[in-house]
Amino acid sequence: MDVVVSSRHCEVSDRFREHVEEKLTRLEKHNHRIIRVEVLLEKEARPRDPERTVRVELTAKSKGPVVRAEAAAEDKMAALDLALDKMAAQMRRAADRKKVHRGQHKPESLGQAMARTSPPLADQSDAEHIAERKVGPVTVTGDGPLVVREKSHAAAPMTLEQALYEMELVGHDFYLFVDKESEKPSVVYRRRGYDYGVISLEMG
Repeated sequence: MDVVVSSRHCEVSDRFREHVEEKLTRLEKHNHRIIRVEVLLEKEARPRDPERTVRVELTAKSKGPVVRAEAAAEDKMAALDLALDKMAAQMRRAADRKKVHRGQHKPESLGQAMARTSPPLADQSDAEHIAERKVGPVTVTGDGPLVVREKSHAAAPMTLEQALYEMELVGHDFYLFVDKESEKPSVVYRRRGYDYGVISLEMG
């Protein structure tokens, strides 16, 4: 397993690199297919919270899906330990979910999952009118905060089961994917335990 350590706004000592390599070996017991782990260490110049001065981001690459985890703490050792614990937990949950689905010869279709988990949508025509305002090129509804962040990812169509697996590996509470069966843009999201919900878009 290759380990690549990089940094922003701080120095990375040889001792810390050795410490990182030693710590990351524990991930191999959760996923023996890991080929490379990228470690990004970033220090805030003027942190709002002194207990979150240093951020560590881990990206594990293998023959399967990419696994990511990040954490912030007051020093780099603590941040590394927190990020490592998160990544190990994500790998365990993904492995557990795979065990739960093992033996299910035909994965549940998106339509079946939606019929089981999705509540009926409210009639939007009854909603009260909410004022809109322009902030630069973006139209903002209401008076809430404006957060603009764009990301673009290559996406091959996948089954609902695969989307659940990849959601666990990236450690998010939701996962956007294109359903292989219906070819619709869809989102699967975590509820409690192994329960989940599914939302799909009708293109019209």
